[in-house]
Amino acid sequence: MNAIDSAAALAPRPMLINGAWVQAASGETIPVENPATRQPIAAVPRARAADVEQAVAAAQAAFPAWSRVPPRERGRALLRIADVLEARTEEIARQVATETGNALRTQARPEAQGLSQIFRYFGGLASELKGETIPLGEQVLSYTRREPLGVVGAIIPWNAPVLLAALKIAPALCAGNTVVMKAAEDAPLGVLLLASICQEHLPQGVLNLLTGTGPEAGEPLAKHPAVRKLSFTGSTAVGKLIMGWAAERIVPVSLELGGKSPCVIYPDVGEEEWIIDGIIAAMRFTRQSQSCTAGSRLFLHRKVFDSVLARLSAKVATLKLGDPLEESTDIGTIINRKQFDRVCSYVKEGLGRDDARLVVGGLPPNEGPLSKGYFAVPTIFADATNDWRLAREEIFGPVLVAIPWEDEAQMLRMANDSHYGLAAYVFTRDIGTALRTAHQIEAGWVQVNQAGGQVPGHSYGGYKQSGIGREFSLEGMLDSFTQRKNVSVNLALPPPPA
Repeated sequence: MNAIDSAAALAPRPMLINGAWVQAASGETIPVENPATRQPIAAVPRARAADVEQAVAAAQAAFPAWSRVPPRERGRALLRIADVLEARTEEIARQVATETGNALRTQARPEAQGLSQIFRYFGGLASELKGETIPLGEQVLSYTRREPLGVVGAIIPWNAPVLLAALKIAPALCAGNTVVMKAAEDAPLGVLLLASICQEHLPQGVLNLLTGTGPEAGEPLAKHPAVRKLSFTGSTAVGKLIMGWAAERIVPVSLELGGKSPCVIYPDVGEEEWIIDGIIAAMRFTRQSQSCTAGSRLFLHRKVFDSVLARLSAKVATLKLGDPLEESTDIGTIINRKQFDRVCSYVKEGLGRDDARLVVGGLPPNEGPLSKGYFAVPTIFADATNDWRLAREEIFGPVLVAIPWEDEAQMLRMANDSHYGLAAYVFTRDIGTALRTAHQIEAGWVQVNQAGGQVPGHSYGGYKQSGIGREFSLEGMLDSFTQRKNVSVNLALPPPPA
């Protein structure tokens, strides 16, 4: 890239407010880095409270007209957006891979392919925004309506930026709300591209997208008095702040937060090869385990403990780390320096413990091609308990802790001994055992003999400190983005006076 091309690439990308592409009121920008090279690739506006004010005012002004658009027409707008998203999948995928470090083949492309599916799913649900009649007798007509809430403040993280943006934009708009979204400053470019496609099919002000930091833009958005709903995906610590700010105004919230998910292997399948791929998929290794649903606590029955770990470590060692844009790459990079250092600190702690055995992985190389980016090596520690920090805290990186068990009741107590409760994985051929375990694990989503990702229609959300509310589904749209109104009509009026 020559100097002119480099300058053009780093020119500030505008954000979307009231149908216009604008810079921050302050003129400040935030650099966006390619985590595979640690080089800047773009700059985005550094939104602050003044920009939040403009965006919320635009959404508030657009709400009355948008809420009165017939639901099926709103749905058709989402379907038109879906068609464009499908046609531009590869463009979006390459943008996401470049800014997040997620491998194109294993992560960024599947994420981009999911966008059109999400918009089509919710676009087709527009006719389901309906109420019920209540049988109170022949003299009374009593019915309910599903009405939009108003301005939705949505805040998303960097690990799956365009997918998580779509999961808030599509159902909120389908239900008749307007949206002000704050993208993560580390991965805003794919979301800006998504917003530009959406804006081609929406009235001005219906969707507004801000770029900026959490304290400078996210907090003013969450605290804004005109925001009638908060939808947040991110860490549990920030989720607690969001919930506190919402409580001050009695504003409904949806929170999809952290996880420390158990992956349970029963001995009857311990010698079968397919469970190795299942464990790798559950751990989200090909996403650098930067996933709230990562099965990062592996409960292996003692009978198969050594055998499974030997085969698992051998398979993990074959996964290729490298350039996220290369088709042969299985695993890309951690998102930024802060998260990279955090993951490395956990690995260092594990290496320093006498009661934990390193099975595969360790610290990243200090030289060679991988040292030029934030490449974290998939790492497995064994012989540990459920009590140490690596088994209790969400690392958000490719560090798996394998814990042996023999007694099922004790294993279930360990699996549930966490303040998280987002996902869980159970592997056994005994369906009775599988269902008994699934029913006793405290998690919002339990998969049996599989470890895939969420799909449209799936009711997804957490227990305990993993969050409240549901996404991906019809009930998630209705519960999160509408409010129920009851209308009762007296049909037995007395005759009018003569």
